[in-house]
Amino acid sequence: MNIFEEVKGAGSIGISGHIRPDGDCVGAVMGLYLFLKKVCPGAKVQVLLEKPADIFSCIKDVEEIHTDFTTDIACFDVFFALDTSKDRMGEAEKYFDSAKKKINIDHHISNKGCGDVNDIVPDASSASELVYNAISDKSLLDKEIAKALYIGIIHDTGVFQYSNTSPATLKAAADLISYGFDFPRLIDETFYEKTYVQNQILGRALLESIMFMDGRCVVSMIDRKTMKFYRARPEDLDGIVNQLRNTKGVECAIFMYQTDTLEYKVSLRSNGKVDVAKVAGFFGGGGHVRAAGVTMQGTFYDIINNLSARIEMQLKDKK
Repeated sequence: MNIFEEVKGAGSIGISGHIRPDGDCVGAVMGLYLFLKKVCPGAKVQVLLEKPADIFSCIKDVEEIHTDFTTDIACFDVFFALDTSKDRMGEAEKYFDSAKKKINIDHHISNKGCGDVNDIVPDASSASELVYNAISDKSLLDKEIAKALYIGIIHDTGVFQYSNTSPATLKAAADLISYGFDFPRLIDETFYEKTYVQNQILGRALLESIMFMDGRCVVSMIDRKTMKFYRARPEDLDGIVNQLRNTKGVECAIFMYQTDTLEYKVSLRSNGKVDVAKVAGFFGGGGHVRAAGVTMQGTFYDIINNLSARIEMQLKDKK
């Protein structure tokens, strides 16, 4: 894909990602936004997305995002859905549907493509890497575009430690850091650094975690009462499931937090033997082989029992 060719002549361009945007979503969306603002000065370019976490305030123009999803454009000439299929775009879905040209860029294996133009590459590390690849003339990149895309890549690769990191990913990252931003500081501030509340609730989640399936799985849950006690927001829970996955002997980690009565947002991580995208997909979710998510209804124990059955099937096959 050549992004510049796809938007040539467009007077209005919209960009969005998925609900509860993570680092890759924010990086891809803002990297593309900054690029299009630079190469399409005559076009009206807007981002419609839920408010990113405060750690991404280092990205240029992030305050320009239409977090209330209001716009004076009734029908965009081109609309991009990044890092998602349209059913997870939330309030932005209506703008995507009404656009004259729809473009979908994603790396989730569960996404079959929802645009007139689709760039779906499950082997890619991130949507940010795909946006980088789709900028055919790299001389058009600059420090701020590169920084946004780099943030997206490091967040979906776990700073290059996950198996979705390829030689192409590292080459892209090497090119991006050549633009001169302080990449070690970006890694610390957007990936590792946590607030006191985040550390408190991480400690609570680890303390109350449960090992099961002969130590091959670990699970932890935070309910609404606990969230209220710590005054924690959903974004304060980022990284907990990855820490659970690092437990010695664990093949699959599950973290869930309560979103409503008998409703939980579930995150799954694998160390290789379990394809958690298949597990999540069985219950209507999706993601990657080693990282996936799903919203499920029921009690905590009902959900764990249902997930365990699907996980155990795969572990038995891998013996």
